[in-house]
Amino acid sequence: MAVTARTLTDQEQRERREWFRARWERGVKFNRSAGMRVLRWDPDGIEMTMPFTEALSAHEGVFHGGVVSALIDTAGSGAVIAGHDFTKGSLLSTVSMSVQYLAPARGHEAIAYARCVRRGSRLHFAEVDVRMPDGRVCARGQVVVSISGERAGVGDPVEPFAEE
Repeated sequence: MAVTARTLTDQEQRERREWFRARWERGVKFNRSAGMRVLRWDPDGIEMTMPFTEALSAHEGVFHGGVVSALIDTAGSGAVIAGHDFTKGSLLSTVSMSVQYLAPARGHEAIAYARCVRRGSRLHFAEVDVRMPDGRVCARGQVVVSISGERAGVGDPVEPFAEE
């Protein structure tokens, strides 16, 4: 017996994209604790920023490479889901990722520029550049994600940021 995907209206597709945008910033505890924020979220790609803190450092004034990789993974996956057709599912998992470190990540924030470069039936590919505020590219990455099945809780309320 074949399973037929449920058709979603354009409005339902937009609502899911917006829900995932909120989840990327506020619903994923690691992203929230690292201070990651979405600057742009649209089907053509996304931009995310992450402020420097000593908790995210490798050396004085330098982001830890693992944190830069996490930003690449988060932004690359976000670029895929921001333009995704949710009739193909909503359960996203990173399959592989490669990172090239081009320069030390020094600065008060790191900004990831990500775009989905290929959409398949299950596998999707994104490219990400991480820049420092002066425009220098410090890292570049490729992210491959799988989307299939339905993620539990899609559409549930996402915890708001606390008032500062």
